[in-house]
Amino acid sequence: MQSVTVDLEAASIMQLVEAVSAIAAELAQREAPESAAVCLELTEDLAAAADMQESALAGFIRRVDAAGEQKRWGFPSTRAWLRSRLGMRENRTTERLILARQRHRLPQVAERLAAGELSYGYAATVAQSVARLEDTDCTGAETTLLSFVDQGFSAAKVAVFGRRICDVIAERDGTETAPGQDVKRGYAKSWITSTGSLDGGRYIKGWLNAEDAAIWDGTLAPLAKPAGPDDHRDVGERTAAALSSVLSGGHKATKVTVICDLETLTGGNAPARLTDGTPIPAAQARRIALSAGVSPLLLGRGHTPLYLGYRERFASTAQRQVLETLYPTCAVRECEIPGTLCEVDHVNGWALGNSPTDIDQLALTCGWHNRFKHTSPHQIGITKDPDGQYVYRLLPPPGARSRTRTGSGPPGSIGPPDTTANWAA
Repeated sequence: MQSVTVDLEAASIMQLVEAVSAIAAELAQREAPESAAVCLELTEDLAAAADMQESALAGFIRRVDAAGEQKRWGFPSTRAWLRSRLGMRENRTTERLILARQRHRLPQVAERLAAGELSYGYAATVAQSVARLEDTDCTGAETTLLSFVDQGFSAAKVAVFGRRICDVIAERDGTETAPGQDVKRGYAKSWITSTGSLDGGRYIKGWLNAEDAAIWDGTLAPLAKPAGPDDHRDVGERTAAALSSVLSGGHKATKVTVICDLETLTGGNAPARLTDGTPIPAAQARRIALSAGVSPLLLGRGHTPLYLGYRERFASTAQRQVLETLYPTCAVRECEIPGTLCEVDHVNGWALGNSPTDIDQLALTCGWHNRFKHTSPHQIGITKDPDGQYVYRLLPPPGARSRTRTGSGPPGSIGPPDTTANWAA
C-alpha cells in the first residue's frame, strides 16, 4: 500500500495529480462495501469528485489544444490524441474537447463545475449547446440553460432546450436549420433527403447501402485527398469539394476494390470485403464486379497479394489497390484515417536509396504522418506484424518525460495498442 501525504496549499499541480492517481489506484483495488446504502452515498460523492477533476482536465486539454503540443508527440489533432493516447470513445472525446474549447466562454459553468456545484454532464451539455453561437449570444444562452439546470431538468432535456435556442437564433439570422426527424427506412435501399435554406444552401443527409457506399468511396476518396501541405480543409470539406467536382462532370472515373477469392467470383459462397473491412455477401460481390467501372482485385492462395513491384519513384495503380487491401487505415497504429485517403509511403525512404518502389517496401500513411515521418524519423518505430504488414508506432519526442502506460513495451516494439494511460482520468 502506498502512503500519500500532501500539503494541498503548498503542493504543485503535478504533485496533486500524482496524489490523485495514487489514491485512485488504491481505491480501484478495494472491494465495495457490503451495504448498498453506503455504496449509493459513496457513488454520489465519488462522482462529484470526478466532476471537479473534469474541470481541471478541461483546463489541461485546452492548454494542449491551444499550443498544439499533441503534434510534437505525433498526433495530427487534439481529437486524435484523446482517442488514441487516452483510449476515449468518440462521444467522450467530443464532449471533453468541446468543453475544453468553450470553457473560457462559459464563466458561470467553469466556476460551478470547479466548485462541485455542477455535474460534468450538465457542463458538457451547455458547452455543446453554445459551441456554434457567437459570443454575444453565448452569454445569454449560458444563463438561460443554467436556469433550466437549477429548475431540475435532466441533462437530456437541457440539451433539447439548447438545440431550440440555436434554432431560434438561426431563424433570427436567416441561417439554415436541420430537417426534421429522419424518415424510418430499411437498410437495403439507399436514400437521400435534402432541405434548402434561405440563402440558397442545402442541408443533406441520407444512407447508402454497402454496394452504393463502395461506389461512393471509390469515386470520392481519391478526389478528397489534401491538395498539398497548405490544404487545411478537413475531410468533410474536401469530400464536399470532391462531390461537387463529380456532379459538375469534372471527374469521370470510378474505382471500387472488392477483395475476394477467385471461387467467390465464379459462384462460391465465401464472403468478400471492401478495403475498409466491410463484409460483402458473395452474390453482392459478383454484382459489384460486373458493374461498369468496377475493378476486382484478385488475391492469390492464402490471401497473399500478387507481387506488383516496379523500381519507379511512384507506386502504380495496381500497387495502390493492393496497399488499400492491406491497410484499411494509416499504418501509424494510433491513426484512424482511412487507407483510401492515405498516401503511399516508402518505408525506408525512397530518396535515401534504401527502398525501391516494390510492394513489400511500401505502406499507406495519411498526409500528416507522412510528413511527420520525414521531419521526425526518430519518433517513428517501424515493425512488421505476423501478416507482413508494416506497423508504425509513435515514439515520445526527445527529452520528453517518460510515461508508464498499460500494455506498453520497449520503444518501437510491437504489441497491443496503447489505448489507456494509468495517469489519465
